[in-house]
Amino acid sequence: MVVEHGLRHRKTLPQVSAKPRSAAGTAMLAAAVVMSLAANTLASGANPLDQIPQLRREHGATQLIADGVPFLIRGGELENSTASSSAYLDTVWPKLAATHLNTVIAPVYWQLIEPKEGVFDFASVDHLIAGARRHHMRLVLLWFGSWKNSMSCYVPSWVKRDPQRFPRAARSDGAGMEILSAFSTDNLRADTDAFVALMKHLRAADSKQHTVLMIQVENEVGMIPEARDHSAAADAAFKAPVPAALTDYLAKHKDTLAPALKTAWRTHGFKAGADWDNTFGASPATDELFTAWTEGRFTGAVAAAGKAVYPLPMYVNAALIRPGKLPGQYPSGGPLPHLFDIWRAAAPAIDFFAPDLYFPNFVEWANKYAVAGKPFFIPETGRVNGDEMGANAFYAYAQLNAMGFSPYAPEFLAPHDAEAIGKAYDAISQLTPLILANQGTGKMIGVRAPAQFDGTADLSPQQFDFGDYVLTVHFKEPAPISIGAKGETGIPGAHGGLIIQSGPDDFWIAGTGMIVTFAVRGGAKETAGIDSIWDGRFVRGSWVPGRNLNGDDDNQGRYLRVPAGQFAIRHVRLYRYR
Repeated sequence: MVVEHGLRHRKTLPQVSAKPRSAAGTAMLAAAVVMSLAANTLASGANPLDQIPQLRREHGATQLIADGVPFLIRGGELENSTASSSAYLDTVWPKLAATHLNTVIAPVYWQLIEPKEGVFDFASVDHLIAGARRHHMRLVLLWFGSWKNSMSCYVPSWVKRDPQRFPRAARSDGAGMEILSAFSTDNLRADTDAFVALMKHLRAADSKQHTVLMIQVENEVGMIPEARDHSAAADAAFKAPVPAALTDYLAKHKDTLAPALKTAWRTHGFKAGADWDNTFGASPATDELFTAWTEGRFTGAVAAAGKAVYPLPMYVNAALIRPGKLPGQYPSGGPLPHLFDIWRAAAPAIDFFAPDLYFPNFVEWANKYAVAGKPFFIPETGRVNGDEMGANAFYAYAQLNAMGFSPYAPEFLAPHDAEAIGKAYDAISQLTPLILANQGTGKMIGVRAPAQFDGTADLSPQQFDFGDYVLTVHFKEPAPISIGAKGETGIPGAHGGLIIQSGPDDFWIAGTGMIVTFAVRGGAKETAGIDSIWDGRFVRGSWVPGRNLNGDDDNQGRYLRVPAGQFAIRHVRLYRYR
């Protein structure tokens, strides 16, 4: 589908100079663009679209609402190039369905949808939506606009070939980079026009069926191999006073600022009206604050303009930091935990920040993004085997109230990994009503053996209180009872899962590689006994029991075992005796 309405649309926008502007000028343009779009939307008499996907606070957790009810994303993010070919994409859908995905996270490529300036071709988007509907899946769309992994590789040829009109960021030695500068109003205008055209198309094509759930705006923004842009426009902005919009925000939230940011600002007297070096100190860290603000403002303006047309939830993702790396040695300035405050001030239209989590210390990083009161979603994860990813998914949904979880490139997973994730997602699919009903209530916990960055796992037992009971999760085999028995040995494979208390003595326990023992809380003289353990499945929301796991299967009433190498669901009933 080719639409030649882009240039006509642009005539309704404020007219500005083609010269690069300051950060303040860019912000003024962004505000004018959003006001213009909002006015046009209101003038059209459009309905409020109350039933489109949205974020809602439910019993202590922020959940994604689709068609009026909570929705849990069992996702997979396509490899960068998969969705660029309709024929190739058609070969991928069966693989995704076999892995029990209900949502595909997929790019929309600026260079494909606007091959000529103002001429939009949404054939690739329409084919993606049609394929998702045909396979009963939803979509989260990634806007590969100005930046993808910091670089501007997905901008159209007419942008790439005109650096005078669409200027690039520069290194400190003056060399240009394949990164569009955030200081150009033409760069912002072009990206915004394309994103608005996409959102208009989605509104026309999907506002009734709601196949598209959310939008990621840009991809892993940030500067590398230096922490900030050193172009003439950037240098001028860096030497100008830090915008009052930022210092006002920091002053209002002074008590909760990230420690390093607060320390840097306090050390320089909590100044307002000074340049960046004199406000935060001359350092690569200050360069990164500057990048977070400028690229955050740019990204937030694009998001706000799109929301004025079709207000789907929108987020920004971040490439994380390896230990010991300094600003400039990783994509610097993205929505990383130490920069959350800057991004919240810069981009209020962005609903939340999401980690691309490829490190073994999953638990540590996931907890940094699972901020109280904010939505939590993992759009990309991998570089561990499928069993480990499945265990991570259980933990994220149950412990961190995740809206969704998404391994990267599921179409290219090794057979064992695809099978393992499929088993994990199958169990999570069965448990979804229980998970959604219990997120934020305190009646559900996620279990995971945490690991360090080098992959070393902590297999220490973990204790959890539930009403009158204490449940202890072990990741090692208990030593035999016989005299002279050897110590515990680690259960092989991945370790993780969830526990949900559904009644005073009733529990659902699911996952992989765990042994659970039970006790009565408070040092009471009573003992917790196992009344029954059943395996089974949920079929269309109803529990269908399988085997009664007694005798050797619960070590004569001593514990519950969730086997390694599979993802099992157990229904447990306890009792107390003296």
